Amino acid sequence: MIINILHKNNQDMGYCYHSCSTSMAASLLFGISIFWLLPQSAFCTTRHYTFNIVQHNVTRLCTTKSIVSVNGRFPGPRLVAREGDRVIVKVVNHVSNNISIHWHGIRQLTSGWADGPAYVTQCPIQTNQSYTYNFTIIGQRGTLFWHAHISWLRATVYGPIIILPQHNESYPFKKPYKEIPILFGEWWNVDPEAVINQALQTGGGPNVSDAYTINGFPGPLYNCSSKDTFKLKVKPGKTYMLRLINAALNDEMFFSIANHTLTIVEADAVYSKPFNTNVVFITPGQTTNVLLRTKPYYPNATFLMAAQPYFTGQGTFDNSTAAGILEYKPPLNGSPTNKNKIKLFKPTLPNITATGFVANFTKKFRSLASARFPANVPQTVDKRFLFTVGLGSSPCPKNTTCQGPNGTKFAASVNNVSFALPTTALLQSHFFGQSNGVYTTDFPTNPLNPFNYTGTSPNNTLVTNATKTVVLPFNSSVEVVLQDTNILGAENHPLHLHGYNFFVVGEGFGNFDPNKDPANFNLKDPIERNTVGVPAGGWIAFRFFADNPGVWFMHCHFDVHTSWGLRMAWIVLDGPLPSQKLPPPPSDLPKC
Repeated sequence: MIINILHKNNQDMGYCYHSCSTSMAASLLFGISIFWLLPQSAFCTTRHYTFNIVQHNVTRLCTTKSIVSVNGRFPGPRLVAREGDRVIVKVVNHVSNNISIHWHGIRQLTSGWADGPAYVTQCPIQTNQSYTYNFTIIGQRGTLFWHAHISWLRATVYGPIIILPQHNESYPFKKPYKEIPILFGEWWNVDPEAVINQALQTGGGPNVSDAYTINGFPGPLYNCSSKDTFKLKVKPGKTYMLRLINAALNDEMFFSIANHTLTIVEADAVYSKPFNTNVVFITPGQTTNVLLRTKPYYPNATFLMAAQPYFTGQGTFDNSTAAGILEYKPPLNGSPTNKNKIKLFKPTLPNITATGFVANFTKKFRSLASARFPANVPQTVDKRFLFTVGLGSSPCPKNTTCQGPNGTKFAASVNNVSFALPTTALLQSHFFGQSNGVYTTDFPTNPLNPFNYTGTSPNNTLVTNATKTVVLPFNSSVEVVLQDTNILGAENHPLHLHGYNFFVVGEGFGNFDPNKDPANFNLKDPIERNTVGVPAGGWIAFRFFADNPGVWFMHCHFDVHTSWGLRMAWIVLDGPLPSQKLPPPPSDLPKC
C-alpha cells in the first residue's frame, strides 16, 4: 500500500509525489490518523521531474541564437530534494541532437544506469525518445549540479541540484536567511557544437567563449550587456548562503564580492570546516557553499560580484570578467534620492596565473571529521595507481593539414592512453559479459615509460588510442596519485570521478615521490570531493573505498580535454550481498 501526496513546487520544477513506503503504509491499517502522528523524518519521499530537451532562442551580447535547453530555460531548472529522497527524472528529447544527463556528484549507489555519461553508462537518448533516470540520494547534502554529458551540449544544458538536510536535521552552522544558487558558465555567440567539431577536425585548439556568465548573464563589463546582469538584492544584517557552481566548459574561476568576506562551509555536497576568504577559487565540476554576511546597515553603495578565469595552459583563452551586482534594499524611511550618488565598489581578484594563491586556497579545505559527519578515510591501501595526465598529440591523417603541434592533432591522455569512447555503452557490455570488441581491462596502473614528468618535455608527444579500463574488487581501498605532465606545457586539470566521493590526502608541486610524500598525507580530516584540481606542474593524491558496483567514468572537466581523450573508466565488481550488486538495466534504457 502506498499513499501519494501531490503538491506543486514553487521552483517551476513540475509536480512532486511524496510517498511513504509500503512498510510504513502497513501501519496505516491501524487507522489513518496514525499516519499524521508519525514524525516527518519517518517517511521517504519520491520527487518526480520532467526534463524536456528543447530548442529556444536566447539573446546575449546583442546576439540571438537558438540553444538546446531543458524546459526552455537557461540555466535550467532547479532540482531540489532532501537527503534520502528518491528522485525520478523523465528526460524527453525533442531536438535533433542525441542527449544524456549526468547528475554530477550524486553517488548513484547501485544505480549506475542513472549516472548519464554517453557511451559509458548508457547510450544517448535519441530524437523523439525518452529515458527515466531513477536514483536515491544517500548520505549527501549540499549543492551539486546536473548537466548534459555528451559532446559540448552542457554549454547550455545545466542547472543546480539542491540537497536539503533530512527533516528534523539542521545545518552544522546557523541557518541562513536565504539561499541563492550562483552558477558560472560560458557563452558563445556561435554554436558550441560547431566549435568543438571544427577543433576535432582540424586538430587545433577550439575557439574560446565570447563571455563568462553568472546565472546565465555576462554582466555590465561586456559590450552590449548592461541589461543582461544578475542582481542579488539583500537586506542589511542578514546571512545568505550562496550555492556556487562552476558549470563552465573549459575555465577555472576566481570569484569575489567587493568589500565582503565569504565563509566556506561546504564543498561538493560535503560539509567542511569553515574558513573565511575574500576570493573563492572553483574549478569546472566543483560546487562550494559560502555564507555571505551582509553589512549591519544600509551602505548607500552597490558591490560588484566578479568572476574571471585562472589560466595555466598554453594558447588562447577568454580573458574577460563576468559580473553581477550585490544591491542592498534601502530602508523604507531613507530611500536614496539620487541614485547617481550611490557608489559602486569593485573587487580585487588574483592574477590570472596565480598558482600560489590556488595552492594555498585548496589546502585550507578540511572535512568536519565530527561524530555526526565523520571522515572515513582508508587508513590502509589495497590498490595503488599512479596516473599521469596531460596533453599530447596524434598523427595527422594522410593528405590532410592539421593545426596541432608540429602539424599533428592535439590529444590528451591518462598514462599516455587517450580513451576512445565505444559505440555501445560500457556498463551494458560489462553487465552482460559482452566486453569483447568493446573494451579491455589492461589499463596501465603506472606510466609505461617513466620520465621527468614536470621537467623538460620529451621529444615524442604521441599518445595511444584505446578503450582500456581498470577492474577493482568490491570494497577494495584505493589510492590514486594524479601527476600533471609538462608535455606541451604543464596545466591545472580538474579531474572528476563519477559514482564516488574521494578524500584528497595530499598534493604538491613537482614529481610525486612515493618514498617521501606519503609520510605527509592527511589521514585525519582530508576534504572529501568528487572533483579535484591537479596542480599545474604538480600532483594530487586521493583515496576511496570501491563500494559502488558498476562502470565509472573519470575525466578532466575541461570539456576540450575530455574531447581529446583525457578520460578513462573504472569497473567495480559486485559485492557478495544482494544490496552490493548492480541490478539489471531498466526497460527503457536507450539503445545505440
